[in-house]
Amino acid sequence: MPVVWILSSLLHGYVALRLLPWLATWPIAAFGLGIVLAVSTVLLPLGLRTLRRRRSGREAALHWAGMVSLGALSSLAVLTLLRDAGLLLAHGVDAVWPAALGLDAIALGSAVAVPVLGATATAWGFANARRRAGVVDVDVAIAGLPPGLVGFTIVQLSDVHVGATIGRAYVAAIVDAVNRLDADAVAITGDLVDGGVRELAAHVEPLRGLRSRHGTFFVTGNHEYYSGAPAWVEALEALGMRVLQNEHVVLDSGGASLVLAGVTDWSAGHFDPGRRSDPVAALAGAPAGVGARVLLAHQPRSAPAAAAAGFDLQLSGHTHGGQFLPWTWFVRLQQPYTAGLHRLGRLAVYVSRGTGYWGPPKRFGAPSEITRVRLIAAARIG
Repeated sequence: MPVVWILSSLLHGYVALRLLPWLATWPIAAFGLGIVLAVSTVLLPLGLRTLRRRRSGREAALHWAGMVSLGALSSLAVLTLLRDAGLLLAHGVDAVWPAALGLDAIALGSAVAVPVLGATATAWGFANARRRAGVVDVDVAIAGLPPGLVGFTIVQLSDVHVGATIGRAYVAAIVDAVNRLDADAVAITGDLVDGGVRELAAHVEPLRGLRSRHGTFFVTGNHEYYSGAPAWVEALEALGMRVLQNEHVVLDSGGASLVLAGVTDWSAGHFDPGRRSDPVAALAGAPAGVGARVLLAHQPRSAPAAAAAGFDLQLSGHTHGGQFLPWTWFVRLQQPYTAGLHRLGRLAVYVSRGTGYWGPPKRFGAPSEITRVRLIAAARIG
């Protein structure tokens, strides 16, 4: 991975070059930051080597350290870049109004602020990532919803990313929280795993204990295809889940019926042409006159096809809500929706920020969630 080593060296070097000269008046602070940056330069590539593997001992420690370093570098590099932009602006002001600003004081103060803010964001983000996701309640209005489906609840999990740093204990805590919510159904909208069945089967096994009136339903995300989707489909079905691959089930509640459909990941066709994501196929053969049509689709960009197919609600994940600043602002460049509830004509689209995390154990400005979706009636939509 020579490219990773080069990038790590360049980014850490940029931060060091822009901050350390200004911290020279505090030699201990400058020395400490220099050591941290030098060690992080090495740890980051070593940690990335085991990104998609679950290991123990020395490799596990290296991976944890590398991922924390990646999260910290992300904050430090962005803050340093913002500092440079601010200093450029300050120099422009000084060129017009000399001595109006104390440039040296600004440069020194901001050089101190960058590592302090970076360390704070990293520590706070680590604590947020490693805690059990909180429950988020969302009411979704559906036009003409029959009384038997009013209050129907779907608990959504998404993007747990069981793998190198998320294991059995983390999953068991999620299961305990879900089982206290008395759900009608549980939906897992993809990216459950990062690794193969052989190494992760024991870590996802607690999902067998999920409880709801109608069971647990799963759709694949892009990371399932990176990890061997056919084997995972078989393994998850053995745990009692219903994996929906461009198909649906009909759930009866209070004398009314709900179609719960699921599609393969938006990118599935690149891995297996026979599993191309298809919301229309997912509804094929569904009874007419049902009270609601709900689609599980990993990526929010399935929404236009879901709306055209006639769904009332789409539950998605994939984005992590950006996971941590500043990436929360850039997700919209790749997906139509980042997080929360949105409308596309008649279709409601809810995007979970995810129940786990990927890569750096860091969530800052985008907390993880276990989502309890409750259906409510609306006279009309739009």
